[in-house]
Amino acid sequence: MLARALEARGISTTSISLVREHTEKVKPPRALWVPFPFGHALGRPDDPALQHRVLRAALDLLLEPAGPVLRDFPEDAEPGDQPGAPPQASVIEARSTPDDPAMETTQMRRYWEQWKDAQGGRTAVALSGIPPTRFRGVVRFLEEFAAGRDTDLEDRPAEMPLPNFIRYCADDLKALYYEARLAMKPGAGGEEIARWFWSETAIAALLRKVRDRLDASDDPRWKAAAFGIAR
Repeated sequence: MLARALEARGISTTSISLVREHTEKVKPPRALWVPFPFGHALGRPDDPALQHRVLRAALDLLLEPAGPVLRDFPEDAEPGDQPGAPPQASVIEARSTPDDPAMETTQMRRYWEQWKDAQGGRTAVALSGIPPTRFRGVVRFLEEFAAGRDTDLEDRPAEMPLPNFIRYCADDLKALYYEARLAMKPGAGGEEIARWFWSETAIAALLRKVRDRLDASDDPRWKAAAFGIAR
């Protein structure tokens, strides 16, 4: 959406995609798909030659006068020995999980704060605009929505459609849990964290229910949000 807004004002944009099928659905003006795992959009760490090739390929898309344009990073680019992208919810079986996602989120926030402090305040938790100290209210809101009730959160910006806001809340919760898990297990890889999240946490079980309600709608905007929450 940001890219389209910039393009409407005469500013050309380009982007890098890690999930090709998602980019195909969203159709940004220009995007370069790369065969690297999450967190490694430019390829292997400490490989500036490869990273410059990725940046150059992404910037070359600016020569395209109009989009949507989706290009694959050259097939002869060696992605190295990095692991593949973490598995998605659809391939991970949910196990027995705690039954109070709000309490679980509060507990995970303590580990997340450790992670954020260790990273100098950097975090991926920011999309919804709701501070993590108020995530219990976000969880209760998502529980009401998943139960099929018409609900909203007072803090939702008036200009932000409800399905978008729900997607951003879900993304913030996932980011908080993933970063918290790294504080709990610093050596954990992306696949390990994804499997832990989707199979063992109460918040993942709730997000699956939120996804199901969104996906049951005939509105394509709701279906798109469902795809982004858990696919």
